[in-house]
Formats: sequence, C-alpha cells, structure tokens
Amino acid sequence: MAGISQQLHNDKTQLAGEPAARPPIDIKKVGPWILLATILGSSMVFIDSSVVNVALPRLQTDLNATATQVQWVVEAYALFLSALILVGGSLGDSFGRKRIFAIGIALFAAASIGCGFSQNVTQLIVTRALQGVGGAMLTPGSLSIIRAAFPAHQRGRAIGMWSGFSAITTVLGPLLGGWLVQYATWRWIFFINIPLAIIVLIVLYWRVPESRNARAKMYGQGLPLPCNHSHSIIKPSLPLDWLGALLATIGLGSLVYGLIESNNLGLSHPLVLCMVALGITALVAFIFVESRLRAPMMPLLLFHSRTFSGTNLLTLMLYAALGGTLFFLPFNLILVQGYSPTAAGAAFLPFTLLLFGLSRWSGGLVNRYGAKLPLVIGPLIAAVGFFLFSLPGIGGSYWTTFFPAVVVLGIGMATTIAPLTTTVLGAVDDRYAGIASGINNAVARVAGLLAIAVLSIFVLHAFNSSLDSRLNALHVSPGVRQLLEAQRNKLAGAQVPAAAHGTLHAAMQHAIAAAFVDSFHLAMWIGVGLALTSALCAFLLVEGKPTPKTSNPTPF
Repeated sequence: MAGISQQLHNDKTQLAGEPAARPPIDIKKVGPWILLATILGSSMVFIDSSVVNVALPRLQTDLNATATQVQWVVEAYALFLSALILVGGSLGDSFGRKRIFAIGIALFAAASIGCGFSQNVTQLIVTRALQGVGGAMLTPGSLSIIRAAFPAHQRGRAIGMWSGFSAITTVLGPLLGGWLVQYATWRWIFFINIPLAIIVLIVLYWRVPESRNARAKMYGQGLPLPCNHSHSIIKPSLPLDWLGALLATIGLGSLVYGLIESNNLGLSHPLVLCMVALGITALVAFIFVESRLRAPMMPLLLFHSRTFSGTNLLTLMLYAALGGTLFFLPFNLILVQGYSPTAAGAAFLPFTLLLFGLSRWSGGLVNRYGAKLPLVIGPLIAAVGFFLFSLPGIGGSYWTTFFPAVVVLGIGMATTIAPLTTTVLGAVDDRYAGIASGINNAVARVAGLLAIAVLSIFVLHAFNSSLDSRLNALHVSPGVRQLLEAQRNKLAGAQVPAAAHGTLHAAMQHAIAAAFVDSFHLAMWIGVGLALTSALCAFLLVEGKPTPKTSNPTPF
C-alpha cells in the first residue's frame, strides 16, 4: 500500500490524473471557453427535460397518441438518462472527458433531429431514448471538465457560474418551448438543440483541453491505483461496470414497461406480471453484482451511512411527487383550464425563480441549524404546496388557483435542495464525493421515472371512475358511450364522439375535463403523502449535526 502511495507521490503527472506529456493549461485563455461549452452542453439536457412537458398535449393531438404513448415520450428519455448517467461519468474519467462529452453532444443532436422529424409517436419514443443515452454521456462530463480544468481556488466560482446560467436555461426552457408550440410547431423544441450542439462542438475542439482520470478509485478500499504507462491512454484503468449498467437498464425498463402497459392490459395480465417480475429480478441482481465488483457504479458501502441512506430515500420520495406534478400539470393547464402553451410554460416560472433566488440562503441552513431541521421542514412545506394543487377546479384566475401552490411548493423545494446536496456529500468521505453526488442525481431521475409510471395507474383509474359516474348522471346512451371507450386512454385529450350533439356534446366535454381534474387531485394527494414520507425519512435517519459546506450542484 505504501509503495503505491509513494509511486504516485513521485509521479506528479499521475497525481494530476493527466497524461504525462500534457502541457499546462492557461486558464485565463481557455476558462471562458470551457464554461461556454459546458453551460451550453448541459443546457441542452436541462431544456429537453423541462420543455417537452409543455408540448405533450399538442404532441398527443398531432400524433394521435394515447396517454400511455405520451408517457413513453417522457419515460424513454428518463430511463436511459437515469440508468446510464453513472456509467457516463466513468466513461469520461477513463476515455477522456472531452471526448465522451463531445460524443454525447453529437448523439444528443442527432437524436434531436430524429425527434423533430418523427412521423409517428413510435419514432419519437425511439429517438427520445437515444437522446437519453446522449444525455447520460454529456451530463456528468460538464462538471467533470470544469473540475479538472480549473484550479481549486477558482473552481467554486466556475461551478457557481455554471449553476447560475443552468438555472436561467431551466427558467427559459418552458417559456421558449411554450412559445414555439403555440406559434410554430412542437418540432422546433428539438431543432433548437442543433445550433447549440454545433457551437459546443466547435468550442470543444478549438479551446477545451482533454482530461482523464489516470488513477481511478478502488471504491472498496478507497485507494488510488497506479497508472501503467504501457497501456494506451484511452484504455480505462479499471473495467467499467457494464454489467451493472445493463442490469439497471433492464430492471428499470422492464418495471416501467409493465407498470405503464398495465393501463391498457390490466395489472393481472401475464405480460404485465412477467415484466414487473423481470424488472424486480434484474434490480435484485444489480444489487448483488454491485456488492461483488471492485469498482461498481454504485458502491453499496456508501449506504452504510444512515444519513446517506436517509437523504437518498428523501430524494426518491420528494422527487417522485415533483415528477408527477410536472408531468400532469401541463395537461390540466392546457386541455382543461384552457391555458395557451406559452402561459402554461410560464405558470411554473415562480417555482424556478424561488429555487434560484433562495439557493444561497438555504445553503447556509445546514451550518446554522444542522441537516435534520431543514430536511424535515422543507418537505413539510412542499406537502402544503401539493395540497394546494389539489384544490382548484375548472376555471378561475391563475393568481388565485395555481399561483399559491407554485409559490409554496417552490419555497419547500428551495428550503430542501441545497441542504439535501450538502448533507449527501457530507455523509461520505471526500474521496467518494463525486460518486455520492452522482448516485443522488440518479436517484432523483429514477424517482421521476417511476412516479409517472405508478401515478398513471391511479390517475387512469380515478379518471374512468369519475367519468363513468358523470356519464351516468347525464344518461348518455350506450351507443355514444361505446364510441367514447376508445378515447378514454387519452385522459383529458379524449374527444367527444360526433354522435353527441348540442348540449349533450358540451356536457360530455365538461364531464371529461372534470373527471381529469378529479384524477389530478388524487395525484396531488399522493404527492402530499410522498412529501410527508420524505420528511419522516429525514426525521428518523438524518443526523442533526452540521455538515460541511459544498459547492457541488443539486440534483434538480
């Protein structure tokens, strides 16, 4: 052990984690270009994570998609992004951060072109999955490049600039997407990635230096490995966890597929049961494999910390509630409340502004009060926000219906996010900070992935139950009801059959809208329960002592 440490101490280039022949970086010249490339590259992922939700109602109409197919437009992207994001970071460390970042940008741009030209919903789902693969390659690389290029005394400011501009793109994404959907076409929400990708690729190869980790961590022992100079510089110093990535993808994909298809086939259908069983089996196998590997993508030893386990459980529950809200809210606003796509994109603007404006204040809460208090109070406030979303019916001013819910939820999440990230990183040794942050990021994305699949089951059941009772009250004839059956799986996008005329047509349209509002209220009540559960996780598992400050980004 001492020999390894002494060898690394004597070899300065290996300590830096770079090839021996690499010239020093003039950060004054390349720093702004590095920030430009990483900010624009990560912005593509942030924009496509938020902008697509605003376009979903128009997508459903233009492509004649069912609610299940619309779910897959979101889930296909989230699935591969969630399952492969840790592998993406390992690829960058091993093969070159700039190289993998560039490949991710190129793949994301090519997939975006495919999304924009999709002629049916199946093509869109496939190309969205490719976007997720590209996003998993470029997302970890943006911060890794900054961390490797900037010296320690400038790194915090650089990451702060990256976080600030990323927050701005998160704010502008839904607004821009709503405007494009309303005044142009939903296809342009994908085409806007192309000029961004071209700029990033040019800057990458013109100004951004390559970097890689020549001393990958042995997570089981926390010791650096020696670099063998006889190996090619693109050969990884530790084998990548491809088996773990494959099992995670199969597990999450099968589980989500089974849950989503249960809306069409029923929970007791053999295909649904087989896919759910396959998903659970693959995820159990994933845990087993991760416990046996020398360099797993998810080191299980980190979960020996109660605080680390508690914060990730909190993340899973709270982000599941948030993910369900972000998915179903645009359908309520556009198809039921009659908002324009632009107005729907702006409806959540106060939420993002609160996250941005309160992040500095909330970041100091852990130092002042310890980790437990803000991580209990924040989710409790968020629970009140989800409750407020369950109150509005059909109609009314935005300022008295959805605005209070957006503001309260924003305050709750702003109170939670910065302390959550600080606590996650403070719960593990410094050498595990990167992987701990990556795991928490992946958990947040998996939460949204599973939430949409699970909540959709409850939403569809509540929608059908409410619609049936309302149609019974209207005394709709069996023939008209039979024609409506094929439209039920579109939820709020269901069209009233042409056989219904006059006042019956208007009454049935109102019944569909009211039934969706009822199902939306149920989803928000589930969000209340998830937020309260996340507060309970913090209360029972998170330690109350202060955790060291960090400048690492949040999973949101």
